[in-house]
Amino acid sequence: MNFWQSLEKPFAVLAPMEDVTDNIFREVIAITAKPDIMFTEFTNVHALMSEGREDALINLEFSGKQRPIVAQIWGVNPDFFKESARLIVKLGFDGIDINMGCPVKKVTSMGSGAAHIKDKMLSAEIIKATKEGAGDIPVSVKTRIGFDKVETEDWASFLLEQGIAALTIHGRTAKQMSKVSADWNEIGKVVKLRDEIAPSTIVIGNGDVLSYQEVIEKSKRYGVDGVMIGRGIFQNPWVFEKEKRFHSKEERIKLLILHIKLFEKRWKGKLPDYRYKGKFQVLKKFFKIYIRDFNGASDLRQRLMECNFPEEVYKIDEIKSINIS
Repeated sequence: MNFWQSLEKPFAVLAPMEDVTDNIFREVIAITAKPDIMFTEFTNVHALMSEGREDALINLEFSGKQRPIVAQIWGVNPDFFKESARLIVKLGFDGIDINMGCPVKKVTSMGSGAAHIKDKMLSAEIIKATKEGAGDIPVSVKTRIGFDKVETEDWASFLLEQGIAALTIHGRTAKQMSKVSADWNEIGKVVKLRDEIAPSTIVIGNGDVLSYQEVIEKSKRYGVDGVMIGRGIFQNPWVFEKEKRFHSKEERIKLLILHIKLFEKRWKGKLPDYRYKGKFQVLKKFFKIYIRDFNGASDLRQRLMECNFPEEVYKIDEIKSINIS
């Protein structure tokens, strides 16, 4: 059941991004230009084990179009990782990924995300517990090349010794955030370590990749099995296209409408107006992904930002003129 081993290489992966790669956006990308693998937003295991788990479970919604799909989880309690893994198996995911790379302070201050780099004992317990809960589905780890300094060889060697199915390496330390360019030479070191320590483990590189053509280039140059793209999706929703092509204003507006229609299908009539409006405000961060790179894009984006509900979007002339059948 280890889907990682059946992938044609090099493969492309949509990165897990909080408040971005939700079920609705993944569905848009699956229809538009689908990557080989998708990750969910990262979901807290403590929330999944709490009485308020229904809100956390929203992060773990997905459709068949998105397969193979990996659920990413984070936290500090090994028992919660084990039970969350069991839950994820029941939900039908293809894999489970442990977030050991998030650099955000609210996560690292809890000892989670990239802070795991500083605590190998806990990290080993979490990986073991997750594997026990996962049963036959593969467990992977996403991490960085260090916390406040580069320690690729020591940290990656440790992870490769844990018997994980795949390892994603982001080419920056947690301290660097996204302030410097990703160091792909360090990612290349992980490939060589993998060959020595755990030849069957898949290695995925992550950092500053903006096109499928770069996926091919990075794989050839650094030996990674696959490449994960995160922020590149903000510049181009077709970033996973195998062949680059021009996308018209009409195509871009159609994607926006598709996203809004999926949003309505999921939430309209299921929330009080004030909460529905609030969710729509959050959705607006996607407007800049679709409404760009054509004459008048900035003006249209501004008018869209002034809308409070989807119904107002459909009244804008440029939107009304698009045939979405």
